[in-house]
Amino acid sequence: MRFFSDNAAPVSPAVMTAIMAADTLDTAYDGDAWSGRLDAAFSALFETEVSAIWVPTGTAANCLALATLCPPFGGVLCHEEAHVEMDEAGAPEFFTHGAKLMTVPGEGAKVAPDMLRAKLATIRDDVHQVQAHALTITNATEYGLVYTPAEVAALGDLCRERNIGFHMDGARFANAVASLGCSPADLTWRAGVDALSFGFTKNGGMSAEALVYFRPGLVDQAKRRRKRAGHLLSKGRYLAAQLLALIADDLWLKNGAAANAAAKRVADAAGDRCLHPVQANEIFIRVTAAEAASLRALGYDFYDWGEGAARLVTAWHHKAEDVQPLADAIAAL
Repeated sequence: MRFFSDNAAPVSPAVMTAIMAADTLDTAYDGDAWSGRLDAAFSALFETEVSAIWVPTGTAANCLALATLCPPFGGVLCHEEAHVEMDEAGAPEFFTHGAKLMTVPGEGAKVAPDMLRAKLATIRDDVHQVQAHALTITNATEYGLVYTPAEVAALGDLCRERNIGFHMDGARFANAVASLGCSPADLTWRAGVDALSFGFTKNGGMSAEALVYFRPGLVDQAKRRRKRAGHLLSKGRYLAAQLLALIADDLWLKNGAAANAAAKRVADAAGDRCLHPVQANEIFIRVTAAEAASLRALGYDFYDWGEGAARLVTAWHHKAEDVQPLADAIAAL
């Protein structure tokens, strides 16, 4: 009955089992056996050598990544409705020690190369204006739209042309990859991405995200910043164990596909009420205040999304029988 956020979803049984298996004496912080396996495990997943560290929250993952890509006097390009702009309470500026967020418009919260070029054209190359040092995009976006490998690569080409670091906020990266049916590599480093915040909490984890670096030389700085920001947990093995459990046997991808399938069932029932194409696990629908109240009276919860709209989010544990009553209720409005 709860569809307000996949953050509220239960923890995957495989994750619980992995946490229990890690409940033994080992070295503290990130010197344990589980943390020591992350680089190799994520390198195998992404088909290239990467550096991966755990962090407790998506906010920390995003902001640590941006702090390693952008100096305090620089700017971070992002969509005007990006999570880092709208819902991080100033954390990017805090972690970077003052870097400016430079927003770009675009349909469905997607950054397009032409809009990015237009924004860059407004920035004079002199000491009186902040220069762009990084770009961050969200995949899937805040409206559930998915960047294809070609779309990411077009932005990656522009970033390389302008010597701009490229970060992907992948809070719902599993949903994006499952929707596209592509390899994780095609959607990240092969398309020019330097750093990825790989979301696991929304996808069956308890309290763990992965910060994955494809560009060499950045992870050491990220580790120091993680400690300085108070995010180096003393028992990091419990976070590492979650990440390893979810990437084993592609459980992360299966969970993402399950959430997407549940969202599609709801979207099919909603029909032309959908405000955006449903490409991942978020559904935005047109509803009146009375219609929203009637759904809540039946026990469903969700976010109001401005006047006359609502956001519903499915999660990894939702099966067809879980969402069919909601689909029927929306169809009956």
